[in-house]
Amino acid sequence: MPFPRPASLKVRALQWLAQREHSRAELRTKLLWLLQRSTRDAHVEDGGIDCADDTVDIGCAGEPALEVDALLDWLQQHGHLSDARFIESRVHARQSRFGHRRIQQELRQHGVALDAAAQQALQQSELARATEVWQRKYGVPAGDAAARVRQMRFMLGRGFSMDVVRHLVQGGSGAAGGTGGDV
Repeated sequence: MPFPRPASLKVRALQWLAQREHSRAELRTKLLWLLQRSTRDAHVEDGGIDCADDTVDIGCAGEPALEVDALLDWLQQHGHLSDARFIESRVHARQSRFGHRRIQQELRQHGVALDAAAQQALQQSELARATEVWQRKYGVPAGDAAARVRQMRFMLGRGFSMDVVRHLVQGGSGAAGGTGGDV
């Protein structure tokens, strides 16, 4: 069953933005994919492919990249699309579970970056956030070296810095202190 061209790219973009915030780069990729897929299906349905063999060049359908960029500009001008709002929502959703390194990596994947003030705030609150994550997952200090390594690996995988993880797991904070080396 062929994938029909969307009635309006603006409608589809607004539907996606109504579901959640998107970065400009992420929304651009989605809209170009939508146009490419509908163009490819339309050419296959007509029985002839005017572009390349199996792939459709983005420039085949009257410069969809320019159309998408114009739509993205319109969305930004009217306040529907905002990278700053996307960053704020993503950081708010992730900061209770992940460290600043993981959050920065995720934002880079979406084509945006934290400003210096937000990055500084995340780094300053990292020990408190790491302590909360550690308390929810483990709650008690590790009994032996292997358990400490497991805890450290888990916390590093969550994107917390090595200094914070070492301080937390080896008993440097009040939450993890006490019997860390009693084995």
